[in-house]
Amino acid sequence: MTTTTFGTGTTPGLTVQEPMLPAPRPGLYLTARPGGITAHLTADRDTVQTVRALALTVLIAHGVDLESAEAAQLVLSELIGNAVRACGDHVPLVVEVHRAEQAAVVTVHDPLTAAGPRRTATAPDSDQAECGRGLLLLDVLAPGWTVQPSPVGKRIHCRIPTAG
Repeated sequence: MTTTTFGTGTTPGLTVQEPMLPAPRPGLYLTARPGGITAHLTADRDTVQTVRALALTVLIAHGVDLESAEAAQLVLSELIGNAVRACGDHVPLVVEVHRAEQAAVVTVHDPLTAAGPRRTATAPDSDQAECGRGLLLLDVLAPGWTVQPSPVGKRIHCRIPTAG
């Protein structure tokens, strides 16, 4: 592990032990960023599990409380799952997870520009609903999430409020 101190001006720095990132492997390339990680991945079972686990570890290492870090992990799972359902297995994704002021931030870039999250006319809690519960989850855990065009297609950006 390496030690990094964060803080500016008169704000005392926060010293954290950054977890070692796994070595690059086919389908997964990780880079450290201030307060978190950026992952370039091909979505398959192993890479998604690795990124989910690492997201939780990195957020906690950077001072995010466990409940918020787990909520961020759940949001990440939902966004990756949506991308795989829309684009198919082995879709190339860019995932960003980091700590920001009073929030854990999760951003997923996928290659589809036209296909964004859409609510259906059927209520998510209805017996007839086949999907849509994930968007409700995003609304609850990351109020104000956004979808914007990105250089690789679109990005879904979520801020999960943290405790304290």
